[in-house]
Amino acid sequence: MKKLVFLFVAIAMITVAAQAQVTVKGSKFTDNWSLTLKGGAVSPFQNYAFWPSARGIWGAELRKQVTSVIGLGVEGEWTVNTSSWNKQYSVWGGHSSNIFDHQLVGAFGTVNFANWFGGYKGEPRSLEVEGVLGSGWWHGYKTPTHDDNSWYTKAGLNINYNLGESKAWTVALKPAVVWYMGQGASQSTTAMNANRAMVEMEAGLTYHFGNSNGQHYMTLCDKQYTQADIDALNAEINALRARKPETKVVEKIVEKVVEKPVEKVVENSSKSLEANVFFAQGKSVVTAAQMPNVERVATFLKNNAGSTVVIKGYASPEGSKEINERLANARAKAVKDLLVNKYKIAANRINAQGLGVGDMFSEPDWNRVSVCTINVGE
Repeated sequence: MKKLVFLFVAIAMITVAAQAQVTVKGSKFTDNWSLTLKGGAVSPFQNYAFWPSARGIWGAELRKQVTSVIGLGVEGEWTVNTSSWNKQYSVWGGHSSNIFDHQLVGAFGTVNFANWFGGYKGEPRSLEVEGVLGSGWWHGYKTPTHDDNSWYTKAGLNINYNLGESKAWTVALKPAVVWYMGQGASQSTTAMNANRAMVEMEAGLTYHFGNSNGQHYMTLCDKQYTQADIDALNAEINALRARKPETKVVEKIVEKVVEKPVEKVVENSSKSLEANVFFAQGKSVVTAAQMPNVERVATFLKNNAGSTVVIKGYASPEGSKEINERLANARAKAVKDLLVNKYKIAANRINAQGLGVGDMFSEPDWNRVSVCTINVGE
């Protein structure tokens, strides 16, 4: 058993090292989970003919793919009482008085040999082979007064057929050997002994849940960054942190907006007006300095019942696409919420939407903004 564990740890370490150069998307904790339902037949490893002595077995697995090679999961399996295993070794017992003979609940790890030796290309292959090692709690339902609690170890394979373009489903053949590690009648010490092992022949159907990258599997990043790229990016980040806040720039913009009230634009018979509400980096809260711009939009809407407003939220280029989209939506919603809750403007007169990274201003930092376009009613 120690050799088996040692081998698995060595494989895992080599695999992690081999995968260090592979950068994938979809690495959140909630990504790369799957659920498997499985079933088939199980029989003692030796001293029994497999099919005449086979019992039914069924179970389920919940699994997390940690890398494109390594997976971790938990499983539960139950054997169905359809045959007697009382020949020579009493560890199995005869017919149980229960429907279920044995119960196995444990954890396991997998190694995807296809991705380990062939490299991961950004999506699963149609055919893959995985190695499986696991261990857990064994419970044998022998008689109403004499149940058996022990532990087990498992080694096996998953022969996976990944289906469809999205690779959301996998059909697998799952042969494995399970060793009873308790003190059976034939031996006084725990050991991986063929007389106390059983063979599983199962098939499984797996559903891979959707990830934050929009796929049901890991995808490769568009760019593989070198250490030089990372150092350059860190230098840019440090330079941005060292910059003084652009408060004065924002104040100048606010002054320009205040100096040019929306009423003056109406007098010039424009059909639409604009007001900008600026935000701090990474924030979606309307500050006190920006409230006059929101109030002017509210005032015009109150004085012109036929008017409506479209609020478009934007973000500056820093950060990931996902974060910028969330910020843009939040900034548009923040202005709408003020108009509805503070100034009592009807929600059906306001259309708020986030449009991700903005490019209206040459200075990227100015694009942390909600642009309010008022459509002037007749």
